[in-house]
Amino acid sequence: MKTTSKEFKLSGWPELPAAYRRTSYRRMLNDLSARYVSLPDLAHSSGASRGEVRGLLRELAGRGVLQERMAPPAPPLLATLRRWLSGFLSRG
Repeated sequence: MKTTSKEFKLSGWPELPAAYRRTSYRRMLNDLSARYVSLPDLAHSSGASRGEVRGLLRELAGRGVLQERMAPPAPPLLATLRRWLSGFLSRG
């Protein structure tokens, strides 16, 4: 059974304590300010652990600057492969 994941985005730029001023947190804040991002994507792009990402998300939610939504469902595999193949063939 597949679980539905959430995506997060900043609604405003927060002033955070010194513990959140490392480069990995700046990367997460930058991603969150630009678009909705999932927890695994934040961990991957910033190099932070999932625990660190969760901590930042809790801090942002507590400050009232975090928006969240349910992630849109992933496209079916066959449709994804067709789009990729079509793009690949059109380049040649």
